[in-house]
Amino acid sequence: MIELNGVTKSYGDFDVLKNCSTKVDRGEIVVICGPSGSGKSTLIKCVNGLEPFDSGSIKVHGIEVGDPKTDLTDLRSRVGMVFQNFELFPHLSVIENIKLAQKIVLGRSDNVSDNKAKQLLDRVGLADQARKYPSQLSGGQQQRVAIARALAMDPIAMLFDEPTSALDPEMISEVLDVMTDLAKEGMTMMVVTHEMGFARRVATRVVFIDQGEIVEDRPSDDFFSGHHNQRTDAFLSKILHH
Repeated sequence: MIELNGVTKSYGDFDVLKNCSTKVDRGEIVVICGPSGSGKSTLIKCVNGLEPFDSGSIKVHGIEVGDPKTDLTDLRSRVGMVFQNFELFPHLSVIENIKLAQKIVLGRSDNVSDNKAKQLLDRVGLADQARKYPSQLSGGQQQRVAIARALAMDPIAMLFDEPTSALDPEMISEVLDVMTDLAKEGMTMMVVTHEMGFARRVATRVVFIDQGEIVEDRPSDDFFSGHHNQRTDAFLSKILHH
């Protein structure tokens, strides 16, 4: 479904990504973890063309992301993206946030997009919040709306860029529960996160990235059973203590 081969990206003399290669099969949940500034978010943004890359290749469902002929708007409509800061339109109600791209990008009628939005709000446990505005919701509720908005486009895969990092601790579980349900339903997912409990419970593979390099790429059970190199051990010893 998603394949990265030798992806490299630099900002001037600083190498953000160094020869990164991995793949995500249909139905896989791949968690990407690593220290702050390691290149995790840049990597996932390259997958749907939000960040250009300098060399290497990325294919999503057979589409070459780096090909100048590729319609990136069409690609992004098929690969859902959920950011750490929700990115909802503050002047639109919850339901209008979910309807907008359906109408503009997919050409759905108001009635069809409205029905789809209501179904998804019910799915993420927010059916009673449809007419509210983002500022009237908690952070966890806003993030669930953002997930519903991405799902409204009927994506072939979902990308999550630290979806719980901006949330208060008590709101994290409500977002992870929605993501866990998606995983159970077979959604292909790449998730940048520090939530190792989620990774252990849901991920099929864990990719550890440090200083722009993919240091480890292992099945989840194998990753959490130990026997890492020093860089991974140092990271896990800090994050698993908390």
